[in-house]
Amino acid sequence: MDSVSGVGVLDKAMAVLAAVEASPKALAELVDATGLSRPTAHRLAVALEAHGVLRRDDDGRFCLGLRLIGLGHEAAEAVPVWAAARPALAWLHDQTGESVQLFVRDRDERVCVESIESARELRTIVPVGARLPLEVGSAGKVLLGANGPWAQSVGEREDGVASVSAPVRDALGRVVAAVSVSGPIQRLTPKPGAKYGETVAEAARRVEQAAAAPA
Repeated sequence: MDSVSGVGVLDKAMAVLAAVEASPKALAELVDATGLSRPTAHRLAVALEAHGVLRRDDDGRFCLGLRLIGLGHEAAEAVPVWAAARPALAWLHDQTGESVQLFVRDRDERVCVESIESARELRTIVPVGARLPLEVGSAGKVLLGANGPWAQSVGEREDGVASVSAPVRDALGRVVAAVSVSGPIQRLTPKPGAKYGETVAEAARRVEQAAAAPA
């Protein structure tokens, strides 16, 4: 397998984690998913299990370990606007009835750090932790510095999906996050900004105000 970090054993361990993230894996499935030899896959999976990063389910398959819950929470807490954004995202969800997300930039990608799904049967699903490209989608435009109070996209990242995003800025005016609402084009319309642009921008302002408020 190709090395991402230049540290081979770390790259292999991350490949094991990525395989298990998709679904629990028996050892044979782990070998197939990663391309690692059976001894290597077993050695890494058992080592990750010892650190609590992996565990075994009732069928003996490797799955994500409970230690990741705490790590994930700590990682989210390290994003300054994360906790401040939650009430505003709930408000945005109530106002629109659509799925809402908070994205932050991580180098050449955007990462979803908070997500509330629409209760409707036809909806967009962006799980927390999802990494998406910056080049497509309204949130990517915002994080890349698009001008205006909001940005929209229609069918850019996924056919049939529209979205509107607004920037969240810090005290120095720097964009630190993007608040988004997304859903099927048939509900958001081919001009989603006209429908929800002002509402999303208001949600972003609420996040800014909450983040700036004294603890």
